[in-house]
Amino acid sequence: MHDSHCQEGPTFDIFVFKPKEMKYNRVLLKLSGEALMGEKDFGIDPKRIAEYAEEIKDVVKKGVQVGIVIGGGNIFRGISGASQGMDRVQADHMGMLATVINGLALQGALEAAGVNTRLQSAIEMDKVAEPFIRRRAIRHLEKGRVVIFSAGTGNPYFTTDTGATLRAVEIQADVILKGTRVDGIYTSDPEKDASATKFDSLSFKEVYDKGLNVMDMTAFTLSKENELPILVFDMNTKGNLMKVVEGTPGVGTIVKN
Repeated sequence: MHDSHCQEGPTFDIFVFKPKEMKYNRVLLKLSGEALMGEKDFGIDPKRIAEYAEEIKDVVKKGVQVGIVIGGGNIFRGISGASQGMDRVQADHMGMLATVINGLALQGALEAAGVNTRLQSAIEMDKVAEPFIRRRAIRHLEKGRVVIFSAGTGNPYFTTDTGATLRAVEIQADVILKGTRVDGIYTSDPEKDASATKFDSLSFKEVYDKGLNVMDMTAFTLSKENELPILVFDMNTKGNLMKVVEGTPGVGTIVKN
């Protein structure tokens, strides 16, 4: 009898397939409230929010840690209320509450898709959301939960762009992913100017010098000072979120020092 372990035969190279390496391991996704409207003129489009939930689910399954900040412009924008004669602080507080409503909606869509999600609020409302506690947020992320940060910074006079940048710095995110309706930063508004051309990458200084509108100046300066890149991309194109976390060239525009 031959010992089966001693039989000679053809040798084969063994390939071990590893998951594709992600360029970013912890991200802060910034979405506008208007993005949640989908085809509607106001409020929340359940179809659009379900699509976003699936996109987020796909990157979470790859091991990417995801924090999210959503604006409130689909419900109420504080600065608009102030421009119509409302007290600015009161109007901003209303805008913050709008972001909590959006956060609850996205949390519901993510959990319906099977993604463990926590909603944290900068304004304490313990019947609705956890208070924002930095260490707790990071622990949730480490456990693979998506964390939605709502109510901005909890202070009036600050935008959700600033809230997103602050949270990104606090949780030590690798990048801010700003999901918009356009596929990057252009020389001018591509929805109004057909001759507008897209930038693949920019430095913070170039954005200042060219007067480009990426985020409000407080948020932008906070990103620059903390060397936190901003990647602007089209969130409404299926698969784009995965492409940006993988670092696919040509998707969106990256701003970095």
